Amino acid sequence: MHTNPDVIVVGGGIGGLSAAYALARKGFSIRVLERAGQFGEVGAGIQIAPNCTRILDEYGLLDEAEKLGVLPGNMVMKDALDGSELTCLDLADLARRYGSPYMVIHRSDLHGLFLRACRDAGVELLNSREVTGYENTGAGARVLLADGGADEAGVVIAADGLHSVARKLLADDDPVNSAYVAYRGAVPIGKVRENGISERDVVVYVGPRCHFVQYPLRRGEIFNQVAVFESPKARAGQEDWGTPDELDAAFVHACGNIQKGLPLMWRDRWWRMFDRDPIATWVHGRIALLGDAAHPPLQYIAQGAIMAIEDGWVLAEHAAAGKTPGGTDWDTALAAYEAVRAEHCRRVVLTSRAWGDLWHLDGDKRLQRNAILRARDIRDYSFVDWLYGPTALTLEQEPEMFRAIPLDTAQPERASA
Repeated sequence: MHTNPDVIVVGGGIGGLSAAYALARKGFSIRVLERAGQFGEVGAGIQIAPNCTRILDEYGLLDEAEKLGVLPGNMVMKDALDGSELTCLDLADLARRYGSPYMVIHRSDLHGLFLRACRDAGVELLNSREVTGYENTGAGARVLLADGGADEAGVVIAADGLHSVARKLLADDDPVNSAYVAYRGAVPIGKVRENGISERDVVVYVGPRCHFVQYPLRRGEIFNQVAVFESPKARAGQEDWGTPDELDAAFVHACGNIQKGLPLMWRDRWWRMFDRDPIATWVHGRIALLGDAAHPPLQYIAQGAIMAIEDGWVLAEHAAAGKTPGGTDWDTALAAYEAVRAEHCRRVVLTSRAWGDLWHLDGDKRLQRNAILRARDIRDYSFVDWLYGPTALTLEQEPEMFRAIPLDTAQPERASA
């Protein structure tokens, strides 16, 4: 290794790279350690709401992201059994309200965007560095490597994911198994045009113990689908769960559009869905958790990667505020980072669980949910103001990026039931 950097970031995923870039643009020297032999991202589509595109805009990355992704017209929720529309969000109106657009983008494109930004900012990017331990030192923190080596910095940011090694310093807990599993599939748009799909919207079908999501990617050239369902094998405690036979069984009563989409799902891989119970403490000396290491959510409100990007922005702002010619007041910066982020992320994790429960209702409760959603005024944003507005990034003084966001708009008229 070379001269010790200001910060070591462990993990080269979206969270780690976005944090590295956020800190580098504030003038800190950053080293990223990635376990894999090369930087990359698996999966397909990802939704990034205004609370994330706002940050991309400040970073100067939004224009490029828009060229890579899609700005959908609406988010439409439908019943998975009969296909009827329940409610929708006009995403152009949403963008006007929060001052930044709602976007869908391929995970690898978003990852590549941050990777290029890190390279341009002079971040040191190192592969095949597996971190097996973390220690505080008199001057900062140290990581221990699988090859027997070690590396030190003033601060170590653990962006090492759901199974974070660093989290063990702060919590004696394990990932929580939701018993739900996700299948994904992204195909050329021409393969699905005859399936009754929308080429401009995010469509979510919610049903008993399952849901199905569809939206376009890469300038509308690719169509992304996600199938999520509860696994009976997981509930029974079996090891081999979430298999393709369970996928087919979960949607056997689903509407025609879902039936047409199921054969296009990737069946050689699936993602078991875990989160963790929220913790209030993310900082241990000069070691701090970030992203899924601190707050892995279930995916129902599409905030996992967004929260990690927010983490990096907040940490960099406080680190920069504590920077002097004599050094950086990292202890104060890390304390402020934890104070700003922990409660908001706790709410996101718990709301994601509740949202999943709401989506997957059956019987009379499903019918009651559908009636409530159909009665909702499509211009009512009260349920997402806390999520898409400025509260997640609140500092002692309101940042410039929030001063044009008018969240005190008049209440819209209620739609008739």
